[in-house]
Amino acid sequence: MTGRLELQDLTVRYGDTVAVDRVTATLEGGRIHGLLGRNGSGKTSLLSAVAAFRRPDGGQVLLDGEPVFENPAAVRRMCLIRGAGDTVVHDWPGDRVRHALDLAARLRPHWDRDHADRLVERFALRRTARLSELSRGQRSALGVVLGLASRAPVTILDESYIGLDAPSRYAFYDELLADHSAHPRTILLATHLIEEVAALFETVTIIDRGRLLLQGSADDLRARGAAVTGPAEAVADLTDGMRVLASKQLGPTRSDTVFGELTTEQITRARRAGLQLDPVPLQDLFVHLTDPATATEQPVSEGSLR
Repeated sequence: MTGRLELQDLTVRYGDTVAVDRVTATLEGGRIHGLLGRNGSGKTSLLSAVAAFRRPDGGQVLLDGEPVFENPAAVRRMCLIRGAGDTVVHDWPGDRVRHALDLAARLRPHWDRDHADRLVERFALRRTARLSELSRGQRSALGVVLGLASRAPVTILDESYIGLDAPSRYAFYDELLADHSAHPRTILLATHLIEEVAALFETVTIIDRGRLLLQGSADDLRARGAAVTGPAEAVADLTDGMRVLASKQLGPTRSDTVFGELTTEQITRARRAGLQLDPVPLQDLFVHLTDPATATEQPVSEGSLR
């Protein structure tokens, strides 16, 4: 069993609002996947359906070919940690950090107690601290411990580390990479801190207004964006007919951010014209592709993350 997730026409509604709109995608097992989307794009609703926290209003989610909803065997192989610890401050049969850890040890069949103990020390959590009195950063740290120590074949972290300060976030990134290397599994990260975590992603899924906008390997997506800079007329001539995500001009110099792999002929033309070609960071691509001013022009793509 690989932890392969298949989303088949997945739809989630809240009354008349469609939060997830017929999303079809495949996330191959054993990889670190990034899920990106603006606030309100449907990320949390999608992840809730993926983890069987709620019944889809249409379509289904499969884990290694088996439906996840109302399937205890599939659910036991999944761990979803949401937000800045929203799952660790309510409804626990105890009010201290140690109670949350003990409950996780009982519920998670792949729980690694030694790993949890080490992470508790690294993130400076007190086992006797009351859950209701934890700071936002401490709740995030506890969520990270519960997610990583679960060793669940499918581990889903929905902005669960956002409350950490910068040193703790970087400690989390190190721990995630080391743990994934030692214990490969499917990890799905939803985040706003794209620039920080982009290097972790093997594949990326971008959703916008509930619909699948773009997906592919992280390296392929980075290769499909370029910043073309130089004399305004030469830049405009080169990018004519291309998909221009953004354009800026200062005096005689213009810079166009384009999406789509440049052909050999276009690269040759750019060099002959003295134009500068630079890669576009994943975060910048995300911002431009989901810009509300141009979002209606974006095509919806479907396929598999491979």
